[in-house]
Amino acid sequence: MDEDFLIQDLKKAEVHRESARLLDRRPEKPLWREYLETGLLALFAAVLLRLFVVSAYRVNSGSMENALYEGDYLFVNKLAYSFGQGPQIGDIVVFKYPNNPNRDFIKRIVALPGQTVQVADKTVYVDGEVAAIPATSKNTDGRILPGELSFRDNFGPYEVPIGEYFVLGDNRDDSRDSRFWGSVPEENIRGKAIFIYWSWRPDPDHPGWSFPYVIDLIQWIGWGIYNFPSHVRWDRLGASL
Repeated sequence: MDEDFLIQDLKKAEVHRESARLLDRRPEKPLWREYLETGLLALFAAVLLRLFVVSAYRVNSGSMENALYEGDYLFVNKLAYSFGQGPQIGDIVVFKYPNNPNRDFIKRIVALPGQTVQVADKTVYVDGEVAAIPATSKNTDGRILPGELSFRDNFGPYEVPIGEYFVLGDNRDDSRDSRFWGSVPEENIRGKAIFIYWSWRPDPDHPGWSFPYVIDLIQWIGWGIYNFPSHVRWDRLGASL
């Protein structure tokens, strides 16, 4: 009986030694190959995230001041409305412009499908009640334009169609939005703005580009290095929306 156990232990030890010997003989991957595989895996993950989860967006107008400024770079969650709750009042969304789907706009939702919107002397009403005023919204023009001249300050009443959303820019006097071109179909909404990951103050005096480009490139790099500390909006980096 004891001899059987001893034979089994010897066989186990022999199998273990043989396995270790085979593993030792397995060739190690070169360092460059490990870096290459890691880089390709990271690139693949980034592409998947870019296609299905998040997207980067640059703000190129002042229509959303003071929530967003020209030169802000945002991450947009494409899956924000894919599961469960849909767009809500107050959400800042990126969407395909209804009159030109090749362009992306960014605005704030102020009314949901089926609600009635009216603007009277710059005050926004939803279903007869004064709409919530975002802390970042503003009016910069003291004039009140009559509805016969412009929909900016006097508009509606307008019932938002089912499946669509009424959006406004926070910079109410300098924004082309649902007051001018109607509500946004839900299928046009690309996602919800999450946070600002970079912000660069535009400068009309930055160097331009012209052939043969080499000198311009050197000037552009020098200009960027010199102005980097003053043109980055450090206080906005990482700000949630």
